[in-house]
Amino acid sequence: MTRKARIARIVATWFGAGLARKAPGTWGSLATLPLGILTLWLGGPWATAAAGLAATVIGLWAIEVYLQTAALKDPKEVVIDEVAGQLFALVPAGLDWRLWIIAFILFRFFDITKIGPIGWAERLPRAFGVMIDDVIAGIVAGLCLWAIARYLP
Repeated sequence: MTRKARIARIVATWFGAGLARKAPGTWGSLATLPLGILTLWLGGPWATAAAGLAATVIGLWAIEVYLQTAALKDPKEVVIDEVAGQLFALVPAGLDWRLWIIAFILFRFFDITKIGPIGWAERLPRAFGVMIDDVIAGIVAGLCLWAIARYLP
């Protein structure tokens, strides 16, 4: 395995979180929470959105390299797409731990159910199709979280 392929594997599996036997997407989302909370604490929603964008761009590269050696169109161990989506879902959460939990649940719900455009996006080719459905799920979850946050005491 080349150095480039090893780095892509580390990124694509989010440092091995995607190698969990059961529910790798859920483990990838959980493994993202510390990063999301840290970016919210250090830089607020803009920093968290920037981290989501960075995960998207770097993830597209890592997924494309990883897919060159994978036999599947969307290998379950690839969770960098969940990282990007979870970060976008956390943007309106602020430093409220209740909203972190709700963001996680909403993101997993939209990522698993693939409602509407989320499911359509998954059908796009190669790395873009792997990544974009989770980004859309994260944005939809973030919008729902923003609406919920307006009504929490």
